[in-house]
Amino acid sequence: MKTTELIKEIQKLPLRKRIYIIECTIRLIRKQEEASHMEIAAEALYEDYKDNKELTAFTNLDFENFYEAR
Repeated sequence: MKTTELIKEIQKLPLRKRIYIIECTIRLIRKQEEASHMEIAAEALYEDYKDNKELTAFTNLDFENFYEAR
């Protein structure tokens, strides 16, 4: 479906449904943008974490059981 056709179909909907479509679309765009930013940040830091043992020193504890002191 072309963009113009899609817009024409949306214009036929009641206002409440058009607003719902807009809200869902904005939410999806924000989610994708956030994921993209996180991916870029992870890629930028990958070499640092791969080569710098000080940054990963505590990862050895990741699979140990944790007991909360009360």
